[in-house]
Formats: sequence, C-alpha cells, structure tokens
Amino acid sequence: MPRADFYLIDKPRFREQPLLLVCELTKKAFAAQQPTLILTRDFEQAEAIDELLWAFDEDVWIPHQLAGDDDDADTAVLIVPPGIETADRPLLINLRDSCPTGHYQRVLEVVAADPAERDGSRVRWREYQQLGVELQKFDM
Repeated sequence: MPRADFYLIDKPRFREQPLLLVCELTKKAFAAQQPTLILTRDFEQAEAIDELLWAFDEDVWIPHQLAGDDDDADTAVLIVPPGIETADRPLLINLRDSCPTGHYQRVLEVVAADPAERDGSRVRWREYQQLGVELQKFDM
C-alpha cells in the first residue's frame, strides 16, 4: 500500500528556509539508495533546490539534476518542475499544491508553517485518505 508522510515545518531552522528540509529528506533517501523525484511548484523553486543541494552539506554529494535530460534514468535525484514528464520512481517529494499521479510507494509532503500551506495540506491529506493511502504526520 502506498504511504504519504506529511512533514509539517515547525523548527526555526526550517521555518527560515523550508527547502532545507527538502534537502535533508533527499539526503536520507540517497543514503538509503532510493531513486527520488522532487516535484516542484515552478521552475524557480526547482533551480533553488538544485543550488541548495550542491551547498547545504559540504560533507555530502547527492547526484541530482533538473529533469529533462537524456540521462535522467541514471540520476539518483530528479528535480521536476511542472510541464516536464518523467518516469515514476518509488519515492517522491511533493512540493506542489495537488496530489501526484502515477505509481509510487511513498510520497513525502513538505508543508511550510504558512497557514495557506497548511490548508492545502489538509486537502491533500483527505485526497490521499480517499485513495486508501497510509498516512503519517511528523512535526519538523
């Protein structure tokens, strides 16, 4: 059964820079050898994550790229802005306002502290529930 984990940002470190949590989750996924998709809201957010993954931890290198190249299948982490189609992967980090479509084993929903973000996450939570997805919530 697919699973969706909601990470609700609460710690000051992540409140100031929510994409740091995305990088931490990506680092864990890479360490566990889980090919990962990061679905971003727009191209600007995709570029921001791309840059942050290079710099957030000087002791770790995570192979990643923006999706759309010929070698996408060989890259551990694909950052996918809207409008780019790519093959499904078992692990997906969703930063978009809607539930992802496709086949996945686990979705990580990163939810900023902003009240509007929280409202959107409640809608997605209910959508996942209706789909029979196992749900968990973590305060970060």
